[in-house]
Amino acid sequence: MEPAELLRVARRRFGLNQAELARRAGTSQPVISAYERGRRDPTTRTLRRLVAAAGGRLELRLADEPPDIPPPTSFAEHGERLVDVLLLADAIGHRNRAPLAYPRIDSS
Repeated sequence: MEPAELLRVARRRFGLNQAELARRAGTSQPVISAYERGRRDPTTRTLRRLVAAAGGRLELRLADEPPDIPPPTSFAEHGERLVDVLLLADAIGHRNRAPLAYPRIDSS
């Protein structure tokens, strides 16, 4: 989630308008508006302070997303997967497209 959207969601979740959040955070409403519209990017420290002023807590963490399919465990399994993909591609077929037309260059 982008900082602009995160700030807007936090503010609305706690039922605040931009002016009230600005008052709580010790800034101005135009600054809050600029952050929420993405015209200004708050630092992590500022974003944390603004979310806290709204009544929330900002947590940052690194999340590793596991792949949908585990990696192959052997070259044989890798080869089997490749064959499956190629068979699928062959089954889908292809469209006949018009040949590409290039401009003719006359060297005479």
